[in-house]
Amino acid sequence: MARVTLQTIADAVGVSRMTVSNAFSRPDQLSAAMRDRILAVAEQLGYVGPDPTARALASGTTATVGLLMSDTLQFTLTDEVAMTFIAAIADELAPTGLALTLLSAAPREGIVPARDVAMDGALVYSCDTTSPAVGWLMRRRLPLVFVDQPPTPGITSVNIDDRSGARAAAEHLLSLGHRRIGIVTSGFGGEYGVLDNPRTAALAYVESERMLGWLDALDAAGVPPTVVRVPHGDPQEIGYTGAETLLGAGGAPTAVLALSDAIARGVISALDDKGFKVPADVSVVGFDDNPVGRRTRPALTTVRQDVDAKGRAAVRSLTSAIERAKKHPGDRARHVVLPTELVVRDSTAATTGTPAKASRRRQDEQR
Repeated sequence: MARVTLQTIADAVGVSRMTVSNAFSRPDQLSAAMRDRILAVAEQLGYVGPDPTARALASGTTATVGLLMSDTLQFTLTDEVAMTFIAAIADELAPTGLALTLLSAAPREGIVPARDVAMDGALVYSCDTTSPAVGWLMRRRLPLVFVDQPPTPGITSVNIDDRSGARAAAEHLLSLGHRRIGIVTSGFGGEYGVLDNPRTAALAYVESERMLGWLDALDAAGVPPTVVRVPHGDPQEIGYTGAETLLGAGGAPTAVLALSDAIARGVISALDDKGFKVPADVSVVGFDDNPVGRRTRPALTTVRQDVDAKGRAAVRSLTSAIERAKKHPGDRARHVVLPTELVVRDSTAATTGTPAKASRRRQDEQR
């Protein structure tokens, strides 16, 4: 069977080869009736469309953008915050015709997606900026947008106001009378366990910003927190381990600030197993307004970030960066910061100042 080409269709319709090409790649150049006629003939003849590789070579573009993530794709695709972020990206990309390729920054022998995958630009989501994957993207001089990462000269970024949100969470606990406050956080590398000086600890950007926000409020009130840092992993296990460490670090706190809602859920689980009631004995505050926090019982007090808006802002920033790179190479980078909001639910209450009573109550219930 003879191969069907643009010229085959042009001969069948009685138009030029360029007119047929425009029906696929520049539909605005044709009337709707003419384009529909060409596409109908193409379908009848079994034409599958222009070869994507050839079209990319001709146009100098791939019509694809990458999303680089620090975690494995398996972990990312089970995290509700990350999935909301990816869904927003996909929805915002849909009208642009750009495809999305997911890239993991996790090293794998012989495979370097950030180096090898063809793309017009990339979103770099919560990655170590010194990682080889980020280095490859920068060396390729692709238009980039950093998300949940430190603003970097020359690179557009989209962040939320983590520090302000964390400060509001700590101030909320202080307003309820809490003075024995624990913090459970997590990250890659650096120091783990009880942190002696959390303000100067080596933390990832989001973790650092939230830590600084909590400490802004607590330091101003003269309240030194007990800070526990657990290696990155399953959030529920991080929260559970962090709470156990807090309870063994010199007296139970009356309140706990957690890096995320998923970690806060693990904290609540550990407190419940140890006989502490939330919020009667210990108040707990998360961060993100993850759906998991709304499903937690008691419903979780948290700091809301608009993850959908963050994903859409990231796409708009990237498509603008791609267009600027074509017309004005070296144009100034943009930096976007989205607001946060404290959401008070059922996991926080005024302190009685005596969390140890929970242990006695548990002992009484077991008799």
